[in-house]
Amino acid sequence: MGDYVFSKKHREYMSRAYSSVINVAEGAVRAGKTVDNVFVFAALLENSPDKFHLATGSTLGNAKLNIGDCNGLGLEHIFGKRCRWTKYRGNEAMAVRTKSGERIIIFAGGKNSDSYKRIRGNSYGMWIATEINLHSPAFIEEALNRQLAARDRRIFWDLNPCAPKSAIYTAHLDRYAEAVKSGEVSESFYNYAHFTIFDNPTISEKRLGEIIAQYDKSTIWYRRDILGERCAAEGLIYRSFADSPDEYMTDADNVGCLDFINIGVDFGGNRSKTTYVAVGFSRCSEGYSLTVLDECVIDGGKGDIDPTKIEREMGEFLMKLREKYPGVSVRYIFADCEAQYLINGLRKHLKRLGETAVVSDCAKKPILDRISFVNRLIIRKRLKIVKTCTHLRDGLCTALWGENDRRLDNFTSDIDILDAFEYAIERYMQA
Repeated sequence: MGDYVFSKKHREYMSRAYSSVINVAEGAVRAGKTVDNVFVFAALLENSPDKFHLATGSTLGNAKLNIGDCNGLGLEHIFGKRCRWTKYRGNEAMAVRTKSGERIIIFAGGKNSDSYKRIRGNSYGMWIATEINLHSPAFIEEALNRQLAARDRRIFWDLNPCAPKSAIYTAHLDRYAEAVKSGEVSESFYNYAHFTIFDNPTISEKRLGEIIAQYDKSTIWYRRDILGERCAAEGLIYRSFADSPDEYMTDADNVGCLDFINIGVDFGGNRSKTTYVAVGFSRCSEGYSLTVLDECVIDGGKGDIDPTKIEREMGEFLMKLREKYPGVSVRYIFADCEAQYLINGLRKHLKRLGETAVVSDCAKKPILDRISFVNRLIIRKRLKIVKTCTHLRDGLCTALWGENDRRLDNFTSDIDILDAFEYAIERYMQA
């Protein structure tokens, strides 16, 4: 940790943070935002008059990884033998021996609407949160209320930029900035800094080039993740694909060696259709290259859907895959978790057929994360689509942004086929 280098902008932000109540580091990925907050939080903890403190992420795992570990720069590394992971009233916690006595840091996830219930019952002195924009509004309000009795109230937030009208801005950041500007509060109340990836001196030029190469400069992902800009999503979602879809198409005979196949299933609802998408996974230097092998579209919404037809079609779909790609196992069938009765029926039917593929709930990861992953696959040329999969091709070519960073779902594009495709691959998003 002694070799870590802070740029002038980071040092200035951290210097102000020692005396500010609310500290917010916003900007690009890999800009060093979380490290700044962790270091100041740890320093202030040494003499904090409050016993209990709070550390949160969108999930508990995210909080422990990015604040507790932080790539070897987190709290457990700063305090070393002076800290231990423990439990406090059912919550994950870290106990730290400091100059002012033992201090307890409660770790929690804040993305779910009822997550706030986990942090009730305590008063907290300091609160450090990573990806605060992914916390639910109810959790943020509860955590702020839990600090009202603090003897030394401090807040440390970091976030990657999102849409300018997002709640984190309108309810908090913009309001705090206006309060300082109008003189309602002193400048030391709110410490804000904006960082880009270029403000992190620990990233080599070579590594910086590799990171930037994963992005299409015409997308919001480049503007947000690299330039650290707040911007609203608009227009085509997969512009690089839509500009030249033929570059990503292939023949079934040219698929090459596959390690395994997964199938994603989206069940129909209202005017939408039930869709299956089979994706082949092949090991490559960057993790996996993906090939969309086949698709199936079945008429019928949730109200009038025919479970027997869905089960029969899946049996035939699997049989066709085995004929086309002999010797390649179908590992998982990840289905829309909102229709358990259909999943259970599908599981029983395939068991009767002697199929070995595991039928499981989809992970249902945030749509923005799924879209970002697919865009990275496209930019890095790690996605191919067999030419007969025209529904997925058209879905990627026509998908549009709606309001609040949502995918437009007004039947102008085939959202169902995109959901099924993402369900098949979303558990491999880090690969």
